[in-house]
Amino acid sequence: MSVSRIAAIDVGNDCVKAIFGKYESELYIPNVIARDTEDRPVIGIEELNEKDPLDGIHIRIHSPALNENNVIYRVGNLATKSDNANELDPGSSKSEEDQTLVMLFTTLALDAVGIETAKSPNNTKNVIDANYTLGTGLPLREVKEGKDVGYRSQLLGSVHQVEFLVTPKYQGLKVNIKFDEVKVYPEGFAAYINLVMDKDLNIINRDLIDKRILIQDIGGLSTDVAVIKNRNVDDDKAQGFNIGVSESLEAIREEIRSKHGVELDSRRDVVEIITRKNDRNHIMVKGSRTSVHDITDRILLELAKKQYRHLRNVWQKNSQTEICYFVGGGAMVLKEYIKTLNNNLDGYNIEFFEDEKESIWMMANAYYKLVSDFVRKNSKETKVAQKQTVEK
Repeated sequence: MSVSRIAAIDVGNDCVKAIFGKYESELYIPNVIARDTEDRPVIGIEELNEKDPLDGIHIRIHSPALNENNVIYRVGNLATKSDNANELDPGSSKSEEDQTLVMLFTTLALDAVGIETAKSPNNTKNVIDANYTLGTGLPLREVKEGKDVGYRSQLLGSVHQVEFLVTPKYQGLKVNIKFDEVKVYPEGFAAYINLVMDKDLNIINRDLIDKRILIQDIGGLSTDVAVIKNRNVDDDKAQGFNIGVSESLEAIREEIRSKHGVELDSRRDVVEIITRKNDRNHIMVKGSRTSVHDITDRILLELAKKQYRHLRNVWQKNSQTEICYFVGGGAMVLKEYIKTLNNNLDGYNIEFFEDEKESIWMMANAYYKLVSDFVRKNSKETKVAQKQTVEK
């Protein structure tokens, strides 16, 4: 894989969403890691290669960008089953956490080995060299603080190695990741791009182009409110808050444990309980279907009130706003609560995405559009420069 491959990766606080190449592949991995040993026990080791690699990601990562180097991790689905599973904590900065980089490198390595093994199923090469042009993003607050510059420089100019240990189909393979370019976008601006443009950056929503818009992106650990005016994010008025859904999900998980004696593996399990179409807000307790509606309603309504206060405060400072779009995984969790509050209180012109996938994948799609456009423009400039050189 010597040719630079496009990668658009949204390292969300709940899950990583990634799009690769010419939109030919996607990856979705829970953002959970757990420290581990080199020889993790596997029942039926001879059947390991019959399993899905995404259910058994077991890796060692070497990178100068990491605070703790050469550490072995379980990642994603496998990590959720560990007693020492780590999810990002409220108040942490995405750009400064090893976990963000572990998830980013793991996702890229999975793409690289997937391509190599599909191309040469009987390939005996143990080390794969993979070059990427990366589009990713950080919360508005972190970009305004200038943390995107350090984050980008950590990735560029170094080789980052992911070694697959006891991982189905990929055991023993190593991937050396290099970045030809890294573009770090503010999440609010990315959401706007996704609203008004298709993947070729053609305008698809002319009604929104010249409107004054708010975009409230509710994530796991933070909330960004982007103020769009004259087709640009107003940096001075855009705001980022250290409040997301993770703390509330953790509170629900803890109350279910103390009240019903049921131990949920991760916040991801809580999200599933409160968003699934059948048996929503129900769990099984000793084999009996049991409602946890009282717990989820009380905790999520309290969070929805906080999010609504942010909406109200930002709208008051931007009184000519015409519409606010709620996006992100957190918006899907709080949608009905915020709608009810809005109907009973101020009645702002607000909009949610009814398509759950569209809302959750919005950032990854936006990064893909932006980084693809960068690659196209860069390619044209290179060709013009080459032509001018030849003519001289």
